[in-house]
Amino acid sequence: MILTLTAHPSLDRTLELAAPLARGEVQRAVGVRNEPGGKGINVSRVIAASEMPTRAILPAHDGDPLLTALRGVGLEIDAVGVSGDVRTNITIAEADGTTTKINAPGPALDADAVDALTGLLLDRAADAAWVALCGSLPAGVPDDWYRTLADSLAPLGCRVAIDTSGAPLTAAVAGPVDLIKPNETELAEACGLDPAVLRAALAAGDLGPIVAASQTMAERIGGSVLATLGATGAILTTTGGSWFASPPPIVPRSTVGAGDSSLAGYLIAATRGDDEPGRLRSAVAYGAAATALPGTQAPRPEHLDLAHIPVTALSTSPVQAGSPVPTIPTPTGLSPE
Repeated sequence: MILTLTAHPSLDRTLELAAPLARGEVQRAVGVRNEPGGKGINVSRVIAASEMPTRAILPAHDGDPLLTALRGVGLEIDAVGVSGDVRTNITIAEADGTTTKINAPGPALDADAVDALTGLLLDRAADAAWVALCGSLPAGVPDDWYRTLADSLAPLGCRVAIDTSGAPLTAAVAGPVDLIKPNETELAEACGLDPAVLRAALAAGDLGPIVAASQTMAERIGGSVLATLGATGAILTTTGGSWFASPPPIVPRSTVGAGDSSLAGYLIAATRGDDEPGRLRSAVAYGAAATALPGTQAPRPEHLDLAHIPVTALSTSPVQAGSPVPTIPTPTGLSPE
């Protein structure tokens, strides 16, 4: 079973436009989707669609519209009651796949809610192969909460994946983690690097700086780094080497939830015992499939194009900064994450 925690859940409303977004003008949407959201919830929805056991833990009061929506899609959930409804996030998706997202603040969590979520997570983790701690932290939650949870989960025998950013990510990587899933900006910030340097290297098709930063982070946490790079694909780095996979050609609809689907793809493959290249291929397949679907719709196995995802071994030993790494051209047909 794969257990997820979403500390900052949401209801996601996606508006699809036939023309580019025009600021200050009145435009008509050609499609509207309302779906339950939040990083961990998205991960669990993808895993459930693959018919693998999963459970999502989140803060929401009984009767919250989010819980109604989640029960409607058949997801197994555990909720800790809080005051106030979950936030609503707005996504504007243009016809060419350009995505604009506006995230609202959610209700603050008090100490009692944090303690209740912690206790529930540790109790459910006894049956989990993986626990994924996902997303931003709402007001009232300490920045090091994911780090504290990872330490508490360590004796239970499950593996821990963390997908967050900013101060919570910096705190999380101060100790052991089995897997983190940053993009290039989050990776740079966690390593204390200038994000512009990694973004410029990625734009130039030079994966060397990203591989070096990933290797530094893999050594620090004693685990794996799945660096999702939007249109370019993804790099998986362990203390033993790095692999790169590029996505298949697709027609992009929405990038919202693509990174969450990539994490789900990795966890699905890891749980069934795939090796590192197989885990990376699955991650990229699920991320690409999500991008080709509207809104935050969860991709299913039949949406995957595994046959057209090449995986390249970048190194068979730890990569050091300055080591030669192939220059990989950025493919077309997939919008950035």
